[in-house]
Amino acid sequence: MKANEIKKGSVFEVDGQIVLVRHVQVQSPSSRSGSTLYKVKGQNIANRQKYERSFKGDEVVTDVDFVRRPVQWLFRDNDGSTFMDSESYEQHVIPDELITEELPYITEGLEGLYAMIADDKVLGIELPPTVVMEIVECSPGIKGASASARTKPATLATGLVVQVPEYLTPGEAIKINTETGEYMSRAN
Repeated sequence: MKANEIKKGSVFEVDGQIVLVRHVQVQSPSSRSGSTLYKVKGQNIANRQKYERSFKGDEVVTDVDFVRRPVQWLFRDNDGSTFMDSESYEQHVIPDELITEELPYITEGLEGLYAMIADDKVLGIELPPTVVMEIVECSPGIKGASASARTKPATLATGLVVQVPEYLTPGEAIKINTETGEYMSRAN
């Protein structure tokens, strides 16, 4: 696959490393003769090290075949998080280091989680595009506050802190974009 086809959640091999893509940033050329760069951030699956590299759009990387399986989060302990395959009921223990970016969004009963598996090894967890979580702590809501761009930090049940409109109060459920980590709306 060419570098311009890499997207979040892709798994590829380059220079002997298998990389799970966490983020892709496209940088347009600053001159006419320049080429578009694709800045890839991810994680080396073998050693769990962060991976960062810029590719030109026509550079070729080897696509790694993996299977997406629906899973359910069961619990977290010293070994990591335990997920159960929703169809085969097989359990997978995934070390916290492998899913540090996903952990703040994972709550009991969360729907839409997928495990990415290659060669019977879990490569990572894919979150749904949005999650609904409850605000557990924030400064009091301001009566009569408009829906203007003024925000305040709100702490959610998992410890995640999100900027929310100042009229929201603890106990309210909100929808969060898992890719950007930003508040989207109140949950219905």
